[in-house]
Amino acid sequence: MHVEGLLRNKGDDVVTVARTTTVADVVATLAEHRVGALVVSDDGTQVDGIVSERDVVRALAQHQGALLGHEVATIMTSEVVTCGLQTTVDELSSSMTERRIRHVPVVVDGALVGIVSIGDVVKDRIRDLETETQTLHEYISHGR
Repeated sequence: MHVEGLLRNKGDDVVTVARTTTVADVVATLAEHRVGALVVSDDGTQVDGIVSERDVVRALAQHQGALLGHEVATIMTSEVVTCGLQTTVDELSSSMTERRIRHVPVVVDGALVGIVSIGDVVKDRIRDLETETQTLHEYISHGR
């Protein structure tokens, strides 16, 4: 399967924030939308960065409570790993595991079109294994 299929199954909604958004607002937005990462984009189309729960925790350990008033640009990851619609789920899974990242924005012609998480990848793999198991079970049960 390709990333396009993952987005078809889960939807292409992406929650974004501008670089000037405060960390306090980022935390509130993460909680409100029940997501683990937000794409940082001043125009809602171009990926300027990404900020995850992990980024917030790391920065909080360093800056304590003062962090909440900082702009997200000060803690976001600027060099964002992205993928395209035709990236295979296997390629994506390998990249995420290798780089130890859990969220990857999907970009087409420089424009943000979705985001996939490691959870989306795992759900897809489980679905594949369930289908394979059912097929093998039917084959064994029916002798064909």
